[in-house]
Amino acid sequence: MQTALIESLAIAVTAYLLGSISFAVLVSRLMGLPDPHSYGSRNPGATNVLRTGNRLAAALTLVGDTGKGALAVFLAALCTGESPAAALDAPIAGAMALLGHAYPVFHRFQGGKGVATAAGVLFALNAWLGLGVLATFAIIIAFFRMVSLASIIAAVFAVFWAWLLFGMAPVTPVVAAIALLVIWRHRENMARIARGVEPRLGAKKA
Repeated sequence: MQTALIESLAIAVTAYLLGSISFAVLVSRLMGLPDPHSYGSRNPGATNVLRTGNRLAAALTLVGDTGKGALAVFLAALCTGESPAAALDAPIAGAMALLGHAYPVFHRFQGGKGVATAAGVLFALNAWLGLGVLATFAIIIAFFRMVSLASIIAAVFAVFWAWLLFGMAPVTPVVAAIALLVIWRHRENMARIARGVEPRLGAKKA
């Protein structure tokens, strides 16, 4: 029992440290771009990096942030020998990777909103779960053209899809925790949506 607890703690801490690697900052440094904390939304994520006009940097950031979420889940499953969604270690590792992305120890706890990392976690836990959330995101984008709104609604539906696939298995409450963190990180966006001033895709800047 004690050995299993130590292993679980080690997995969780490793996942948090992996999540704390900010690919927005790393890619920007390697490509000679400004620190993403210094411009735009000041959010170290792919959307903000795209504001530099460097699409390659934004794409690499997106791949890195998504990949680290998936990697945390896969490594946990590899260490335990259990299916990602069958026990708690892999889902918790995914949640800890997201926590690291949102509050990274390597970057003064100033992290991103976690949408890409959460997507990587959900796809790694179960492909159908990831596809369901991605479809929800795409539908909201198509109708409202707001990335933040799509992210918030997709986070809510992630819990629904998890419940539909797994019922009240341990993975479902962890997915709910992931969704709550993503929604919390979008609280400023929610305030702008309520005021009707949240930017839409393709809209011209004033």
